[in-house]
Amino acid sequence: MIKMFNRKNSRLKRRRRIRGKISGTPNIPRLSVFRSNKNISAQVIDDVSGLTLASASSLKIEKGADVNAAKEVGTLVAKAASEKGITKVVFDRGGYLYHGRVKALAEAAREAGLKF
Repeated sequence: MIKMFNRKNSRLKRRRRIRGKISGTPNIPRLSVFRSNKNISAQVIDDVSGLTLASASSLKIEKGADVNAAKEVGTLVAKAASEKGITKVVFDRGGYLYHGRVKALAEAAREAGLKF
């Protein structure tokens, strides 16, 4: 029997593997990225209490989902996190490859002051 390659299931397996290794704490929360074809979003999450501390999305800036929108989302989430006093985070790429929009978001967040 030949197994069919399913891209979504592969991403979900990578996501579960990553989430098994990292977790956000109140001192060092998790920066989680979600990417779709039309938008990209990021959240700073405290996994101990289950709260979202800061978030940003390309829906708010209405710029689409290209690399430039990802950079802007990265700077927005970093500014929102720094307003709450968060400087260190653990980066969760959500099973996506660290390339393109995910990489642009991460680098923009680093430039805006987040450390990970």
